[in-house]
Amino acid sequence: MGLPEVDSTEARIAEWRAHVGRSPAVATADVEELEAHLRDSVEDLRAVGLDADEAFLVAVRRLGALDGLSAEYAREHSDRLWKQLVLAPAADDGRPRGRLRQAVLLAVGAGAAVQVPRLLGAAPERPADLVVHVLLVLLFLLAFVGLRGGDGPGGGRGDGRGDGRRLGARGWLAAAAPFALGAAVAVASPWAEGSSTELLVALHLPVVLWFAVGHALVGGDWRSPSRRMDVVRFTGEWVVYYALIALGGVVLVGLTVLLLQPAGDQVVEQVLAWLVPSGAAGAVVVAAWLVEAKQSVVENMAPVLTAVFTPLFALVLTASAVVYALTGLAAGFDRDLLLGFDLLLVVVLGLVLYSLSAQEPSRRPGALDWAQLAAVVSALVLDALVLVALLGRVGDLGWTPNRVAALGLNAVLLVDLVVAAVLAVRFLAGRTRADRLARWQTTYLPVLGGWAAVVVLALPPLFGYR
Repeated sequence: MGLPEVDSTEARIAEWRAHVGRSPAVATADVEELEAHLRDSVEDLRAVGLDADEAFLVAVRRLGALDGLSAEYAREHSDRLWKQLVLAPAADDGRPRGRLRQAVLLAVGAGAAVQVPRLLGAAPERPADLVVHVLLVLLFLLAFVGLRGGDGPGGGRGDGRGDGRRLGARGWLAAAAPFALGAAVAVASPWAEGSSTELLVALHLPVVLWFAVGHALVGGDWRSPSRRMDVVRFTGEWVVYYALIALGGVVLVGLTVLLLQPAGDQVVEQVLAWLVPSGAAGAVVVAAWLVEAKQSVVENMAPVLTAVFTPLFALVLTASAVVYALTGLAAGFDRDLLLGFDLLLVVVLGLVLYSLSAQEPSRRPGALDWAQLAAVVSALVLDALVLVALLGRVGDLGWTPNRVAALGLNAVLLVDLVVAAVLAVRFLAGRTRADRLARWQTTYLPVLGGWAAVVVLALPPLFGYR
């Protein structure tokens, strides 16, 4: 049985203080000032969801950038601390093993569910059919996340993997309602042949359902910015794990085709008809379990990924903004290109938000923050060009479901990007803290989900399901 978290933190701080205080070159006042910085950093890290040991380890490493003795302490003790963090014994109640069983059962269930329509002879032919498949898979993910409860590993940590709150009856009802409503829209709507609104529902309903999964993840508590940031962390890490699983799946499919090729194309097609859809569906739950299983690893993928991709996206966006703004190519945007730009803008905002989720609230500006500002400003210029092009098309050709959806999305993104750019400038100028930008982004998240819900529920009847 380990020490309570408060006692554990105080014991480690005392050990650190004794180490630093042994140097005759360090005055007592200096040690006290460093200790105040250390305690502030530990409190900030605890506030964003780290437990006592994790917060202390990260805080000492960060303090090491300012103080050589703290850096020496971190080097001497990091191996022992890392072993305690990563190789911590499982809970006595067997909960981690139980969660693995849940993940396996639900992943198998998701894989089987997507095969039911095919076994019944109803192969997906329309976007609405694919929506039903996505809905079924995300329903299993909702079950996995919601069944975690408040007593699972990491409960109460606010780290994107546990929220310390049980999802009560009202919470389950609120999370399940979008699934029921989405199924009704997809199945019961009188879609016209080649319906644009049907395709829009297929693109936007998964976003609404993901917010329902997030509702279960945070135990129904959307009011807290830290809880909303939990959803961001979960989403970012889930995307990474799912991408890794998908890469492994591509290799598996290739080897399967190679090994079964002598048996004939028909055998290969039958095997792939089971392997690919079921594997993709089951991986949705497995990726969520991996996010949860890695909850004790402090330095996760977020800092590395954002440090690599933020400058690259900033470079691409800046070059694109300059080219489109100076050459007038924006006037020639077609529908596919507009969709591509909207997707790029969403990815950029997601990257910025994911980066903010991994950074210390009280940190000082750095090179990565300048790259983020360049990416946000360039995205803002591109968004403005897209809006101008869309308004021109509406003036010439009138309103269509696609133009309404695109205009609404770009208007929502424009507000987000303008405020994000202003806050980024203020942070770089030393006039506000880094967490102010993070709070804005998480506060604005429900607006994005709300617009997706408007597209799903309002546009199809408004345009006669055309």
